[in-house]
Amino acid sequence: MIHPTAIIESGAKLGDNVSVGPYSYIGNDVVIGDNCIIESHVVVKGPSTIGSGNHIFQFASVGEACQDKKYNDEPTTLIIGDNNVIRECATIHRGTIQDQGVTKIGSNNLFMAYTHVAHDAVIGDNVIFANNASVAGHVHIGDWVILAGNSGIHQFCKVGAHAFVGMYSGVNKDVPPFVTTIGTPAGPVAINTEGMKRRGFESDEVMATRRAYKTLYRKSLGVEEAIAALSEDAAKYPAVQLMVDFVKNSERGIIR
Repeated sequence: MIHPTAIIESGAKLGDNVSVGPYSYIGNDVVIGDNCIIESHVVVKGPSTIGSGNHIFQFASVGEACQDKKYNDEPTTLIIGDNNVIRECATIHRGTIQDQGVTKIGSNNLFMAYTHVAHDAVIGDNVIFANNASVAGHVHIGDWVILAGNSGIHQFCKVGAHAFVGMYSGVNKDVPPFVTTIGTPAGPVAINTEGMKRRGFESDEVMATRRAYKTLYRKSLGVEEAIAALSEDAAKYPAVQLMVDFVKNSERGIIR
């Protein structure tokens, strides 16, 4: 399963049934779980821990040192979960000591060609990065988020679960859960109702999130006033409570 032209450093640990293609490089301090496929011309450096069932395509660079100028070769890490697909020329960097020292990626994600995950980012599960989508350092992306093609997330921003970031969006504030954005700078346009339906949300909960969106963005209320107005629906619908909690805890402020 290991092509003879591949270079596997002595400190690397590969699980069962791992395939490594021609001219790929697996560095020291790299742990790769069972049933992973590493195609040709892939570079994986460490310290990095990669779970099982991942498929990394040609010319991807995974676990490389970050591009932060403050980085001074400290032994920071990358942790990747299971069953992720990382396509051609994607780049995923390790963390920095200015944060928790780790870049963390969950499971069942798709990173299309030329996508970028910067240092100290935290990516949830079931996320899609379309071609050329990028997140800067310290960005947090919730579960089931979709970043459309050529979208970008500014450093330290958070994108809540089930949000949809439209193509060419430039996000410089936090995006609440379920919200769809577009533009540069990105602004809210709707609730991601189609995504909610696909993931099994009941119609009454979808309608409740639409009401919450109107309260946040269409009633000319301040953030604290909007949160107070949402208290009744938040008590009944977990999706609305998720939105309220996100807005309450936003440090950068939400897109408006």
